[in-house]
Amino acid sequence: MKIGYRALGIAFLVAFLVLIRYFESWLFYDPLLEFFSSNYLQDRIPTFETTELLLHVFYRFFLNSIISLAIIYIAFFDAGILKFSIYLYLILFLIAFPVFMFLILTIENQNFLALFYVRRFLIQPIFVIILLPAFYYYRLVVRQGNKFESNSLKN
Repeated sequence: MKIGYRALGIAFLVAFLVLIRYFESWLFYDPLLEFFSSNYLQDRIPTFETTELLLHVFYRFFLNSIISLAIIYIAFFDAGILKFSIYLYLILFLIAFPVFMFLILTIENQNFLALFYVRRFLIQPIFVIILLPAFYYYRLVVRQGNKFESNSLKN
């Protein structure tokens, strides 16, 4: 695929991520959005429906993950990288979501910061920002290694 089409595809998918962020209060049930945008260390936690909040956090994580995985695939066109990314997203979810559930169910003032960061990692596409440069660097190292091996074989 030509680089221009790839860049256009990635830009289109990033626009979807931006739209999810822009319309987050309309698309998702999350009373913690307003809570964490205020002086939350001094406030009391708002009342919320736990099951609905957990479902919407899962839904948002799923949407962001699908779009992020599409970005990774378009950027590298490598099934191995995509498969590895899927595993990483599953590991992230299997670790972060139970921690988020625990923090929601046992919420206390000293856990607000932990809740904020775990929730942020689940609802924002932070992982793609970490993985894209990592896979790009991996590709550079592999290509330089192949050049080095082919040059040493010629000598």
